[in-house]
Amino acid sequence: MYVCLCEGVTDGQIREAIYEGCCNYRDVRAALGVASQCGKCACLAKQVIRETLSEVQSSQAVMTYPATFVAA
Repeated sequence: MYVCLCEGVTDGQIREAIYEGCCNYRDVRAALGVASQCGKCACLAKQVIRETLSEVQSSQAVMTYPATFVAA
């Protein structure tokens, strides 16, 4: 879905920016130009960013636990 109509930015593009290393709203705004025109999309953009960062942090927390292997 389009989040920023002025710049033509979708939620998928915002998520991709997060996966590629953007860590906060400021980074995403600099990378994609979201909310740089009228600003009406800022709340929705921040929501998508928060949700995506939460998902990324959750998946990283699961991966940080060491695996236990038993020799056969």
